[in-house]
Amino acid sequence: MSNNKEKLFGEFQAPTTQEWLDKIQVDLKGADFNKRLVWRTNEGFNVQPFYRREDVLKLKTPEALPGEFPFVRGNKKDSNVWYVRQNILADDAKEANAKALDILNKGIDSLGFRIPGNKVSPEFINTLLNDIQCECIEVNFNTCKRYALELAEILKAYFESKGYDKEKIVGSVEFDPLEAVVMKGKDVTPLLDVVPQLVEAFKDFPYFRCVNVNSLALNNAGAYIVQELGYALAWGNEYMQLLTDAGVDADLAARKIKFNMGISENYFMELAKFRAARMLWAQIVKQYEPKCDCACQMIVNATTSKYNQTLFDSYVNLLRSQTEAMSAALAGIHSMVVTPFDTPYEQPNDFSERIARNQQLLLKEECHFDKVVDPGAGSYYIEHLTDSLAAEAWKIFLQVEEDGGFLAAAKEGKVQDVINQTNAKRHADAAKRKEFLLGTNQFPNFTEKSEGKKPVEGCRHCCGEESEFKSIETTRLAADFEDLRIHTENTKVPVAFMLTIGNLAMRQARAQFSCNFLACAGYKVVDNLGFKTVEEGVDAALEAGADIIVICSSDDEYAEYAIPAFQYLNGRAMFVVAGAPACMEDLKAAGIENFIHVRCNVLDTLKEYNAKLGI
Repeated sequence: MSNNKEKLFGEFQAPTTQEWLDKIQVDLKGADFNKRLVWRTNEGFNVQPFYRREDVLKLKTPEALPGEFPFVRGNKKDSNVWYVRQNILADDAKEANAKALDILNKGIDSLGFRIPGNKVSPEFINTLLNDIQCECIEVNFNTCKRYALELAEILKAYFESKGYDKEKIVGSVEFDPLEAVVMKGKDVTPLLDVVPQLVEAFKDFPYFRCVNVNSLALNNAGAYIVQELGYALAWGNEYMQLLTDAGVDADLAARKIKFNMGISENYFMELAKFRAARMLWAQIVKQYEPKCDCACQMIVNATTSKYNQTLFDSYVNLLRSQTEAMSAALAGIHSMVVTPFDTPYEQPNDFSERIARNQQLLLKEECHFDKVVDPGAGSYYIEHLTDSLAAEAWKIFLQVEEDGGFLAAAKEGKVQDVINQTNAKRHADAAKRKEFLLGTNQFPNFTEKSEGKKPVEGCRHCCGEESEFKSIETTRLAADFEDLRIHTENTKVPVAFMLTIGNLAMRQARAQFSCNFLACAGYKVVDNLGFKTVEEGVDAALEAGADIIVICSSDDEYAEYAIPAFQYLNGRAMFVVAGAPACMEDLKAAGIENFIHVRCNVLDTLKEYNAKLGI
């Protein structure tokens, strides 16, 4: 059998890279290879259309082993199991406890409690954790930063009173004062003195962490993948430096830091991000000379992004979060939260939370993602992405260190400026449809109404510090279009009528483009099969009550049809030409003002049309 295989493979000669490139160039028929096939990422590096073994021979990542330094292939050797986590707002201890017990029977094995600061007390914790076996699941707690140390002492006493084995307590107190500095501009630097005290409180709990790096906040503010990664590393290093300067042993300090990172929609890039993150964090911790390499492991709770979630066509959020969850699961994270699909417009209900849980359970029980360690290893593409992301993120890390560290950079507003600029660019790209949001700025549901849904307000902090530094904007990518669409719906919904005439293929294509374009603002669009004359089309449009008439034809035929249609309409409705024909200047000279095409800023154009229509 082996001889037959060798003979079979021996009949084929492996083409060289140059032969592949030569063949591609022939197929491109003279088009520029770099412009057509090389992807320039937002992360600052190029991605080639194909990779070969020779491309990864120079990389060190394929040589790594699972469970071994630098942990690029994950912290585990025998499985890819992760905790399925759900967060609970614990305003009422008894209600939160009942909910926790319920979802623990529905596949959850990690709980995240958000406790208001003024509720922190031994009685509250006793009620909250009643009948919950903390040795069997992961338990995480988040509260107002000023009450974190008090909460830590209460939890420690609770665990000890129950006689729990300290080595079986897995979880965290998510204390992260730097998040308030960078996200809200709050001067909470005095609270940094609490960090060593928290570590001291839980020093005998080897798997319970108490210092958090919440780079998820950057992800939800629109940060590019490499920005979240680079700043997360600098953020974590700030805590490592603070702890070791305070006399905390490097091993203990590293074992108490946990990363809460976001997952965006770029499937393979996110998979590579977590691999690169573990590798770089291991190298950073190694510089503090820990006694054991296991202290260099990065523990990550991954959460699917809110930034790309949408209010309209919200079930598409399920597709977004599912691919995001797949990326993180395959990358080997510690725990994961899937953000429910209705989060942008309401407090998630039982249905949306059940679906979010099941999205992870599906990956485990149906897809067996928890069985294989680092399945992306050895993929030329993923190894390249891992190495490239690591290189670019390291540049950001080094720049922050040159600026005096993460805290110093945040106080000067440098981190905030970068993230805000990225957020603004992404909103501008979405307005021009350079960045697509299915159901929002591309292929919206023509008949969907908001039905009273409104964007949920941002988080309100219980601390009353005045803003001392710059802050980061956290507006979702779809927010501008949603505001426009809701305003249109609540004011007046104009009717946009497609006057289709001439070349069949072109009129249909342009009518479809125009319907998608105008429906982004909630306009009622009326498509048609075609008209024999422009007069027939205009009459049909006016009979249908059209506020906007969009003529849809070929570029050549606009010279024949557009001006007569405009003149016959005689101002009885807004007149729009679908496309940017060569005769555009002639049409403008005739008084035609409105053109929609692929180079338009969709958002600005629709706002302009609303203004013209008095909406």
